[in-house]
Amino acid sequence: MTTARSEALVFFGATGDLAYKQIFPALQAMIRHGRLDLPIVAVAKAGWDVDKLRARVRDSLTEHGGLDEAAFRRLCATLSYIDGDYRDPATFTAVRQALGKVQRPVHYLAIPPSLFATVAEGLARSGCAENARVVVEKPFGHDLASARQLNATLHQFFADEAIFRIDHYLGKEPVQNLIYFRFANPLIEATLDNRHVESVQITMAESFGVQGRGQFYEETGAIRDVLQNHLLKIVACLTIDPPAGHGHEPTRDERADILAKVRTLGPNDVVRGQFVGYRREPGVAADSPVETFAAARLTIDTPRWDGVPFYIRTGKCLPVTTTEVMVRFKRPPQPVLDDTDAGSGNHIRFRLSPEIVIALGTRAKRPGEAMVGTPIELLAVEQAGEMMAPYERLLGDAIEGDATLFSRQDAVEAQWRIVDPILGNVTPVYPYAPNTWGPAEADRIIGPGGWHNPLATASMAVA
Repeated sequence: MTTARSEALVFFGATGDLAYKQIFPALQAMIRHGRLDLPIVAVAKAGWDVDKLRARVRDSLTEHGGLDEAAFRRLCATLSYIDGDYRDPATFTAVRQALGKVQRPVHYLAIPPSLFATVAEGLARSGCAENARVVVEKPFGHDLASARQLNATLHQFFADEAIFRIDHYLGKEPVQNLIYFRFANPLIEATLDNRHVESVQITMAESFGVQGRGQFYEETGAIRDVLQNHLLKIVACLTIDPPAGHGHEPTRDERADILAKVRTLGPNDVVRGQFVGYRREPGVAADSPVETFAAARLTIDTPRWDGVPFYIRTGKCLPVTTTEVMVRFKRPPQPVLDDTDAGSGNHIRFRLSPEIVIALGTRAKRPGEAMVGTPIELLAVEQAGEMMAPYERLLGDAIEGDATLFSRQDAVEAQWRIVDPILGNVTPVYPYAPNTWGPAEADRIIGPGGWHNPLATASMAVA
C-alpha cells in the first residue's frame, strides 16, 4: 500500500439517499475549491444510465447547498456510471475497465454494511483492490462481536492502512475547533484535569423525532445511533493528551488510548427513555422497547481524569436541536468571599451546533461593600459561514491518504466494548413527553447541580 494520492474515485451506492443529500454536494464543493481533479466512477443497481445520474446530481445540488453551473459541468465531465448488481462479477470487470490505466483508486462504499464483504471480494477478484484504499460508512458493526467480524472480513482483501472508516462527525468544523481550542490555549488546557474539573456534561439533543425512519431506528436505537459513536468521539476529543508527534497516527493513538481507559458501562450507569408517540411511527412495533433517549455516566481510569464523572445524553423530541459540552469547575476555596453561591457560573461551555460558541462562565462582583457577585458569561460566537462540510473534508483526506479523522479499528472496538453490556433491552425504557428533557429517571445518575439543559439561543447566559 502506497501513501501516494489516489488516482480515481469509485463510488458505490451512487443512486442512494446519502449520495443525494451529502456526497454530490461534497464533490461539487471539492471541485470548486480545487480539491478534486480525478475520474469518478459511480456504481449502483438502478437501471439508470449516465444521463439519468447527471440529472439526479443536478437535483441533488439544487436542493442541498446550491447549484454551481461551472462546477456541475466539471463534475459531469469526470463522471461515468456503471449499472450492475454487486453480486455479479461482471459489475467489477466493468469497474476495472472504466479505471483503465489507473493503479491507485479509492473505493467509497456508501452502501449497507451487509454488502461490504460482497463488494470487497468483488474488488479483489477483479484486480481493483491492489494498491487501493477502501472507505466504509458507519455503522462499523452492530456490537463488539460483529465489529470484529467486519474487520476480519475487510482484512481478507485490504491492509489495515488502506481501510478508512468514515464517521462524518470527526470531520465537522466545530469538533475540530474543540480540539484546536484546547491545545492552542495553555491556560485552558492546564485546567482540564481532576484537580480543577468537578464534572463534564455532553448533550446532543434533537427537537424532531425519527422522521419516517422508524424501521431503521428499531434496529439501532439512541445508544447505537449516537452514544456509541458521536458522543464517545466528543469525549475523546475533550480528554486526549497532546499527540506525541505530527501525522495521523499519533492523533489516532491518543484517541484509541483514551477510549481504552473509559470504563465499561453497566445497567446502573445508564437510563433509557422513549418519547410518547414513538410506537405509533410507521415501522415501529406496538410494544417496542427501543430507546429514543439515553443518558449515561462515564468514568475514565487515567491519572488526569480519575474521579471526574462524565455525563452524556442524547435524545429525540427534546426542546432544542443542539450539541453542547459543559465543563463545570470545582468551587474555589477562598474564605474571603461572602458568596454562598460562589461556585455558580464557574464553567466552560462549548456549543458545537448549530453555531460554534465558546463561553467562559465566571463571576463579577456586585456593587457594594460585600464580597458577593453574580454569574456572567464571556462569549465568543462564530456563526456558520462557508465552513468545509464534513464529507468534503473527509473524502479529500481519503484521496490524499490522510487517516487522521478516520476511525481506527482499536478505537471502534473500544467504543463497542464500552456500550456492549447495555445494548438491547437490559434496562427499563421510560416514557417521556415530547418537548421535554427526557424521563425524570435520568436525574438519578447526575451529580450535584443537575443536568445542564442547553438553551435555544446560544448566547443566553447560563447560571
